[in-house]
Amino acid sequence: MTTVTPTAGALERLADEIASCEACPRLVAWRREVGAVRRAAYANDEYWARPLPGFGDPSASLLIVGLAPAAHGGNRTGRMFTGDRSGDFLFAALHRAGFANRAESRWRDDGLELSDVFISAAVRCAPPENKPTPDERAACSGFLRRELELLTKVRVILALGAFALEALFRLEEIAGTGEHRHRRPRFAHGLEVAIGDPTAERTLICSYHPSQRNVFTGLLTATSFDAVLTRAGELGGAN
Repeated sequence: MTTVTPTAGALERLADEIASCEACPRLVAWRREVGAVRRAAYANDEYWARPLPGFGDPSASLLIVGLAPAAHGGNRTGRMFTGDRSGDFLFAALHRAGFANRAESRWRDDGLELSDVFISAAVRCAPPENKPTPDERAACSGFLRRELELLTKVRVILALGAFALEALFRLEEIAGTGEHRHRRPRFAHGLEVAIGDPTAERTLICSYHPSQRNVFTGLLTATSFDAVLTRAGELGGAN
């Protein structure tokens, strides 16, 4: 019998709430349309076509934050970064770093297990042209905030791209308040920033997003991403 910890149970309840969200009409319509008018390659797949909660180790020291689910990736498979090229790159790197038990993931519940890492995103529905609006981002911000509150052992947050960095710095838990408030830094690959107040300090690290364009153009390489994950592991005391 599997024991569910209080944190894991709370994350599961939050996941159910996220998956049933219909706060943004444009995103609701788009994700459903994509799920109904499927790509030929996935014609026999039953698309998830709902918002995606984060997933991973409830005791993680590392939180990875992306932009939003891919229309024919997470929106199809029902799990962040699963079933698309960005995920192929990410999970291979996590496997090399010892954070994942396998180097690829094609579907939710396919046996992938993450150790000491939790994966989330700034926006939970696949947006048209991969461009959520400011209002859509704001509507989703509470979900990321609540995941962060529940993930009490997180010491390092890895922002994948400038959008994730901006979304994170809109949270008081990251930017701080009053005299401890931090200004959002300019995005740069490998950037490290101390965040939060001195009593609960964490480190935020930035990386280029593992999008097809960034990988194909060489802006992000396996070597440069492995270096970021290694540094995140060192700061978080992972592995």
